[in-house]
Amino acid sequence: MSAHQEESDWSSVAGDDIDFAYIKATEGGDSTDHYFTDSWDAAGEVGLDRGAYHFFTLCTPGDAQAEHFLTVAPPEPEALAPAVDLEIAGNCSDRPSQAEVDTELDVLLEEVEEAWDRQMVLYIGDDWDRVYPTRDRLDRPLWHRRILLRPDVDGWTIWQIHGMANVDGIDGPADLNIMRPAG
Repeated sequence: MSAHQEESDWSSVAGDDIDFAYIKATEGGDSTDHYFTDSWDAAGEVGLDRGAYHFFTLCTPGDAQAEHFLTVAPPEPEALAPAVDLEIAGNCSDRPSQAEVDTELDVLLEEVEEAWDRQMVLYIGDDWDRVYPTRDRLDRPLWHRRILLRPDVDGWTIWQIHGMANVDGIDGPADLNIMRPAG
């Protein structure tokens, strides 16, 4: 969930057999999703498991991104593990080297994981992985996008099955995800 879906009726969302939601908190080093706090609170009030995610940008140092994310989405023990969204689409036009991206991403992961005391979930777009191979380099829980087809990678934690789903309480299309049961 993000500002793209605008305000949501979280009671209706929960009533549509939705068990969890990842809500966009931040992007880069200074952009905050203006619906995050209201959505976070409302999703919790109706009993949904919820996690916060950060959209990683190629034009901002990892430490600034981590600091911004942790300011907006501080550690919360009951929450799902935080996630980082890695996509080329919607990112800034800068294309730093693989080594530079690896360094900045590692800084973000280290700082957020230390604060939250758990690993971040990686949402890795295919466009990102073609330009900056990351999936095989980092041993983290994977949020895998594979629309209407079973995941084609092992070890996924969350599977995005749909990108244009109709969910009660959400105006417009929403991503639909399945969380793999633990164990």
